[in-house]
Amino acid sequence: MKITGNLFVLFILAMVLNACMDKYTEVFTANVPVYMSYEELRESVKLSAPRELNNPGKIYFKDGYIFINEELKGIHIIDNRNPLNPQNTGFIEIPGVVDLAVKNDILYADSFIDLVVIDISDVNNPVEVNRIKDIFPYTTPPYDNDYRVAKIDPGKGVVVEWKIEKVRQEMEYHYYPVYFFGRSEFAMSDGNFSGGAAQPGSTFGIGGSMARFGLYSDYLYTVDNLRLFMFDVKVENSPHSIGSQNVGWNIETMFIYDGHMFFGTQNGMLIYNLDVPTVPKYTGQFWHVTACDPVVVADGYAYVTLRGGNQCGSNVNRLDVLQLSADYKNTTLLHSYPLNGPYGLGIDEEILFVCDGEAGLKVYNVADKLHIDDNMIARFPNINAYDVIPVNGYLFMIGKDGFYQYDYSNLLDIRQVSLIPVHKSE
Repeated sequence: MKITGNLFVLFILAMVLNACMDKYTEVFTANVPVYMSYEELRESVKLSAPRELNNPGKIYFKDGYIFINEELKGIHIIDNRNPLNPQNTGFIEIPGVVDLAVKNDILYADSFIDLVVIDISDVNNPVEVNRIKDIFPYTTPPYDNDYRVAKIDPGKGVVVEWKIEKVRQEMEYHYYPVYFFGRSEFAMSDGNFSGGAAQPGSTFGIGGSMARFGLYSDYLYTVDNLRLFMFDVKVENSPHSIGSQNVGWNIETMFIYDGHMFFGTQNGMLIYNLDVPTVPKYTGQFWHVTACDPVVVADGYAYVTLRGGNQCGSNVNRLDVLQLSADYKNTTLLHSYPLNGPYGLGIDEEILFVCDGEAGLKVYNVADKLHIDDNMIARFPNINAYDVIPVNGYLFMIGKDGFYQYDYSNLLDIRQVSLIPVHKSE
């Protein structure tokens, strides 16, 4: 009986000590969230005076205008009807914006957890006309990796920035905080899709290869790391959500071509068909080493750039050329070509434009898929290139240094014709 009693006392003591160890308080220097209330977020979309490019991201073209995302801040409006003299005409303030798409006169953009709908029929006076609230996962901006992240309280609003300071925080043993971060790292058959290529004056605009927004028929698609979100946009200014579905993991980009979606992921390319646009169906895939991975498709071939290092994994930097079967179910790697640190790319018939990061912009003739590296047409090495959109003999390129335009109507004399530079804030 005595032994049993001692065991009981030890058991109770262990339970008490374990309970005491569930939580503890720690003081540490951290990324502390700065919040914007949901009320303020939903009253923030407005036109303001033109701003200098500071931290540009995705680009989008529609009817003579270029829309340049200023990451998490808003969208620059560039009147590009004269590519030799583009005019920065205004700035649409949209907190949390990373991606956009345009159908007719309606611009769709993300604003942290919301989808905002903006009428740009008068591009000099854009007006928010609708909003779908709480449709996207809660996301936060990038933070300083040298410090830990303090606890986040979504009830206070969205996190718009961080400040570095000491915090006293109650911690839990086995506490592993996981936060979702921004959705950015974002050819034509019937004129009814975007996120790939289209033509000026068509229903949809044209996004770059780094896009996570795309349009097809009467539907808008957006993708995060795991899920595809779908919206009915038959009535452009009044979209409604038709749900979401899991389409893979580590998804980075989306390209829509010939009734199919091509997702660039850190592990490969996934293909879904849009025979039923409200229920995209898995068709095939191509797996590769872990690397960041945008893709463009044209005439039965996919061109995929792989970038290693940092969060992209591995040290592989190359261009993969894939041959696609007629039904897109089978994919064959034809050849790989070494690159320095590629990002986005664009295709116009047999001319391929590759943004090779610090190595600049490279232009290839890809008629001979097995000897692409022997057929470089031009190279512009003194820029840091991110993404491109080729349209009717003009190439729109965004990079760390600014928004560049090139006239490639004469492939023997590809020329830079204009630049809107980036001005970094102090």
